[in-house]
Amino acid sequence: MKLPICVRTSICSCLLLPALCIGLITGCSIGPNYHSPRVKTPLSWSAPLAGGETNGEVAALTWWKTFNDPCLNSLIDRVVRSNLDLALASARVREVRAQYRIVAAALGPTVGVSGSYAYQKQSEHQPVIGSLPIPDYVPFENNFYQTGFDAAWEIDVFGGTRRAVEAGKAEVAAAELGVQHVWITLVSEVARNYVDLRGNQQLLAISKKNMSAQEQALAITRDRFKNGLTTDLDVQQAATLVATTRSEIPAFETRIESSIHRLSILMGQPPGALREELSPGSPIPIGSSGVPVGLPSELLLRRPDIQRAERQLAATTARIGVATADLFPRFSLTGVAGFQSVSASDWFTQGSSFWSVGPTMQWRIFDSGRIRANIRVQDARQEQALTAYEQTALNAFEEVENSLVAYAKEQERQCALKDAVSSSADSLHLANQLYTNGLASFLNVLDAERSCYRAEEALAHSQARVTQNLIALYKALGGGWSVVDFCSLRDRSNL
Repeated sequence: MKLPICVRTSICSCLLLPALCIGLITGCSIGPNYHSPRVKTPLSWSAPLAGGETNGEVAALTWWKTFNDPCLNSLIDRVVRSNLDLALASARVREVRAQYRIVAAALGPTVGVSGSYAYQKQSEHQPVIGSLPIPDYVPFENNFYQTGFDAAWEIDVFGGTRRAVEAGKAEVAAAELGVQHVWITLVSEVARNYVDLRGNQQLLAISKKNMSAQEQALAITRDRFKNGLTTDLDVQQAATLVATTRSEIPAFETRIESSIHRLSILMGQPPGALREELSPGSPIPIGSSGVPVGLPSELLLRRPDIQRAERQLAATTARIGVATADLFPRFSLTGVAGFQSVSASDWFTQGSSFWSVGPTMQWRIFDSGRIRANIRVQDARQEQALTAYEQTALNAFEEVENSLVAYAKEQERQCALKDAVSSSADSLHLANQLYTNGLASFLNVLDAERSCYRAEEALAHSQARVTQNLIALYKALGGGWSVVDFCSLRDRSNL
């Protein structure tokens, strides 16, 4: 479609002058400018690094590989490809990105094309025409052909749309960081359940081993009773100990099955999908010594949940500017051009053309305080987001401090339990010798067996707890997610 020269000149002039004004005005936007909040951080961790930790930079991105457990590595590799929580978070990112593009599109003009045909009849008794003498040859029924395009551009004079784009970009970043937080939680959950599984398998093996030893002791006691060397009381006490140990085995088997079910669900599979693979026992994975924990100030830049809270604060700050923009007028450029005719033969001729172009202004001057109330709503939301950010940072510091203490103290407990197991084993051996030689009662043997079993059980619990505390420390430090391409999430700079 070719417009007349005078029409094209008018349109260019009307668009050029506002564009020059926009270039001078759009350097600022209403509403507060965002600045990252300052959080008071300690210079060092208050908990002593007594568990082999160091102040070195956190570099173990794939920290689970430090356990040197191929089965754990395989589980995590498969889980991150099929976990439903991670898929849900990734879909949320795609949604927020699409919403951002919708908001960003408001900065540009919109252009539409239309075309229509109608066979119509006009009223012969309409005002003015109905009061005039109309010759009989004037047609009231005719064809009507129309085509053309329309364009509109709302000029963001006061920056409300730019603030909306700013908020949208921050929300995209928050959603991406949400995926990273889900990743950290997921990997930690897989590792924790895997350690639970191996720990309960070890406890089950200890129970079966002790039950076998106790059954042998029961058989010896029965023989001694038949030979008149002991009483029936010793037999009953030995049988009671065997039954008590046997009663604990189903509890361990239940926990083993529950861990397998949970790992299968984390992989997005039915509960029993991993039973054949994980049922064979394996040692509890042991982490390497010398865990680098970094400094508290580095935690703010490493944990995605803190960064996500900061981006949410940035989004709520920009929303204040979006709400404030409603106090000011809105300016737009609109235009329409096309062809109209009652005959298809001259539809696209110069005489059938029409056009219209010009600026418009809208200003809501009274709304019963609705706009200012909305600004106060956004102010309150920003205050909430700031408080949530500060709370998230404080909780992160607390998690690291607690993990440092728990990891170190459990290692101390494990050392003491190793000594207890060694001593209880010697005591049991000595008690059996004395009882066999008739120099001690069977009660001493029973006490020694109970002590030895409980010490071995406590040591196995502690070994699993040390590893779980190390996993909790890695999670609290926010390590592990930087090496992952979260479902090919694009860099925010490309938005």
